[in-house]
Amino acid sequence: MTTTGPIGIFDSGYGGLTILSKIRELLPQYNYLYLGDNARTPYGTRSFEVVYEFTLQAVRKLFDLGCPLVILACNTASAKALRSIQQHDLPHLDPSRRVLGVIRPTVECIGELTYTRHVGLLATEGTVRSQSYPLEIHKLYPDIQLTGVPCPLWVPLIENNEFNSPGADYFVQKYLNQLLSQDPEIDTIILGCTHYPLLLEKIRRYTPSHIRLVEQGQYVASSLKDYLARHPEIRTRCETGGACQFLTTESVEKFRESANVFLHQEVQVQTVTLE
Repeated sequence: MTTTGPIGIFDSGYGGLTILSKIRELLPQYNYLYLGDNARTPYGTRSFEVVYEFTLQAVRKLFDLGCPLVILACNTASAKALRSIQQHDLPHLDPSRRVLGVIRPTVECIGELTYTRHVGLLATEGTVRSQSYPLEIHKLYPDIQLTGVPCPLWVPLIENNEFNSPGADYFVQKYLNQLLSQDPEIDTIILGCTHYPLLLEKIRRYTPSHIRLVEQGQYVASSLKDYLARHPEIRTRCETGGACQFLTTESVEKFRESANVFLHQEVQVQTVTLE
């Protein structure tokens, strides 16, 4: 109970780096340990059972490395694995530690952002099919109507560093048109995947100016700050010093290259195995 460690940040790939960046901007005093399961990305098309298994392996690894708190900086993992891990696994792994996701912090802000009460969701197939966003939104805002459209090619475009290509324009416009044709009254769109900020410039280009785009990073960071303020028993176990380490299940060289795209800085990274 008295041991301290870094705050763990987990994602299936590189998208969680956008969450890590915003968290470090707001809470630079803490140490962080980022784990990317890059060898098995993407999670968006995988079954609930596989996503749960992979995510639990990552949480166990971060716990083994001393993290008192783990953030699932991945919408698919948050949608398909978070609740099971919190309810069924945490009591056995270590009931004094915590695992949090990115969906609830994103949802909490929506009520203040939409005027028409018609909200769109652009996300992976797994996140859309899980129905996690409408379930969470209707708990807080039962009057809001949510329309979700999966964007299966956005993550591969980003992971392969093709997000600035003309081909990316085509698929950004395609999925946006699909969403807005289903509900023309949408005035707020949730970017429900942590990769999508890298496509933000193109998404804005093809989105009507009156529609607000909701990036998750700032809301997750603010929610974490509030959480730590309300839970001193967790906060006091989070190491301070401002250090950040990176782990990947794939090649170190590829992670360094992609992390530079997401964070605009060189990082030191080590390879780990999840099992």
